[in-house]
Amino acid sequence: MNLVRSVNNILMVSRPGLWFPTVWLYLLPITDIFVINSTEFWMGLIYVTLPLNLFIYGWNDIVDYDIDQLNPRKGNYLFGSKLSKKDLSILPVIIIITQIPFLAYFLYTDSSKMLLIFAGLFLVNLLYNLPEKGLRGRPPYELFNQAGFLLIFPFSSWLNGFDVLSPATFIYTFLFALQGHFAGEIMDIVPDKKGGRKTTAVLLGFQKSKFLLAAITLIESLLLVFIFEDIILGAALALFTAWILLDALIIFKHAPYSVTQMKYFGVLVNVFAYASMVWVYINGSFI
Repeated sequence: MNLVRSVNNILMVSRPGLWFPTVWLYLLPITDIFVINSTEFWMGLIYVTLPLNLFIYGWNDIVDYDIDQLNPRKGNYLFGSKLSKKDLSILPVIIIITQIPFLAYFLYTDSSKMLLIFAGLFLVNLLYNLPEKGLRGRPPYELFNQAGFLLIFPFSSWLNGFDVLSPATFIYTFLFALQGHFAGEIMDIVPDKKGGRKTTAVLLGFQKSKFLLAAITLIESLLLVFIFEDIILGAALALFTAWILLDALIIFKHAPYSVTQMKYFGVLVNVFAYASMVWVYINGSFI
């Protein structure tokens, strides 16, 4: 691979269109804007973009090669790469190289706590990506595996010197991670079926899966309004819930989305996610 193609492939594997969950979770515990003056903050923020997502999604791309070849939404910056076996063969080395400097730095800042975080991240990804018995193909356990994203909370809190967030915030953000993953499963029902992969969405089908997704977003909305007293963000999620129900009952029902529709959806989700980061910080929703 030439250099430009190599960089392009690495970036695509890390899925920039899906960086927003890790960035959102990293920024959530931070309550003082002056933290931007610290090296620790920027090292952590950089890590939760390309390096961490390269580790998470790159590992998954290696074990899901056959199914990914059937997936029409792959092969872009929004939803990830569709690399050849030759390109994937060198991916483990690239993943390790991108982890080493950050791992060394974070262990230097607080070795005992950071070792726990990285051990947890490795274990969660190992359980999900085991070739034969990985949770990615054992519904509904693949949904609960998304709790691994919550390790970013203590990582951010310990690295930047802020309090660990409340249990209610952990519950909300687990639902946030679950929602994002399950929406992806719904978009992948057709290629996953073709490839013989079992997921919760494959078992439920399009319509029932959308009902479950609506239930998740409704609970998120209720938590925002009644626990965190954020009526604006709660109302926005309630509207999204209404759209999902409209989709399930009237618009698409049992039909799959087109690739163009999925891309539009991915762009809109990113716009909403990054706008919500600004709103949450200004409003202090989770403090």
